[in-house]
Amino acid sequence: MTIGRLLLAVGGAMSLVASLVHLAAIIGGPNWFRWIGAGERIARRVETGDKSPIILTVGIAAALMVIAIAAFAGAGIIRPIPLTRFVLILASAVYLARGMALFAPKLLRRPDLSPAFVVVSSAIVLIMGIAYAAGTALQWPHLSNQGAT
Repeated sequence: MTIGRLLLAVGGAMSLVASLVHLAAIIGGPNWFRWIGAGERIARRVETGDKSPIILTVGIAAALMVIAIAAFAGAGIIRPIPLTRFVLILASAVYLARGMALFAPKLLRRPDLSPAFVVVSSAIVLIMGIAYAAGTALQWPHLSNQGAT
């Protein structure tokens, strides 16, 4: 397996885990929402039976799953999918942007998040962004040309 394929496989696995953690938060309830960094306000809304945090979390989990599928396609683990290049570029940009909070924690100015959570989550997401960006660059010639790339 080439380095590019390996990086996309690792990034895809991390996105898959993140998707499953978000789905587990729905099952786990308010304390799980707090643990994944949704914040106290969202956790309280879940406690009151508000469905909007659940809907948002399902959407986030679905987006993370699509990103994981694109990474697995780019790594050659599954068949190519349309828009693979586009999804991988977008995922790289979003993960890298979110990971920048590691270097400027005040970017995530939220009193309900501990500094440790911001640093650890930012480091994880930055690693994901690097894996996606480098893997995409290395695999570029082999990525799906189906659809708009």
